[in-house]
Amino acid sequence: MTNVRALGANTWIWTSPLTDQRLAELAPRIRAWGFDVIELPVETVNDWNPGRAATLLDSLGLSATVVVGMGPGRELVATDRETIAATRDFLRHVVDAAAAVSSPVVAGPIYSSVGRTWRIGDAERRGCYAQLRDSLGPVVGHAMDAGVTVAVEPLNRFETSLINTVDQALEALDGLPAAGCGVGLDVFHMNIEERSITEAIRRATGRIAHVQVCANDRGAPGADHLNWPGIVAALDAAGYRGPLVIESFTGDNATIATAASIWRPLAKTQDAIAVDGLAFLTGVVRGGGVA
Repeated sequence: MTNVRALGANTWIWTSPLTDQRLAELAPRIRAWGFDVIELPVETVNDWNPGRAATLLDSLGLSATVVVGMGPGRELVATDRETIAATRDFLRHVVDAAAAVSSPVVAGPIYSSVGRTWRIGDAERRGCYAQLRDSLGPVVGHAMDAGVTVAVEPLNRFETSLINTVDQALEALDGLPAAGCGVGLDVFHMNIEERSITEAIRRATGRIAHVQVCANDRGAPGADHLNWPGIVAALDAAGYRGPLVIESFTGDNATIATAASIWRPLAKTQDAIAVDGLAFLTGVVRGGGVA
């Protein structure tokens, strides 16, 4: 299928952590449905083999994007030097995996572990953002050398207290090179935190590095109240030409279900999140509205 804009699916829809075996099972199905891109999460180094993945995806004609899971103990701010150094090393490994599968980005909440929250005053927040720039700078440099862009994703208030909005992300990244570090937008989080999704996209013009999509309840895009034609039009106007990647999660894995608060089925099947979402988004990106 040839779309005006590439469309992708994140393997977290079906499994966590991703392994070579599960990737070999999922990638042909994802391609057969008509997706252009498969999004590969890295939770722990060596969960899946980048060389094997590259060979598999090349044989299927699939492009890749890479996202990172920041688990407990992975911190770039408000922690000790040893933890920051270990987190940098982990992120460099993720960048190398992304380069191996020709992913243009490494996206995710690349600042703090998911679920870490604390009350942050204005002065402390400014200090944390300054520390983030210092901590992330060497990773961005490594990424630029590898031809990869770091896409820092704001999360909703229940998953972090550090970066919740586009404006906060732009403040935090100010001074880091736009060629190597941008903002990763996730419509699920934006629906919670932004007063206007389309206006937030407009303000991020020039720094949007990646976009993830799903329904407002983490189900299939289109099975919701969101203004998808408006969102896609805003991304077009902002100059974002990258893929839209459906990200959702399975409730079959207790760890990821708890982390993502998946307490009920989000569609009749996990496959339906991808297939129905693809059909809907295809209609939107082709300019015809609902598929």
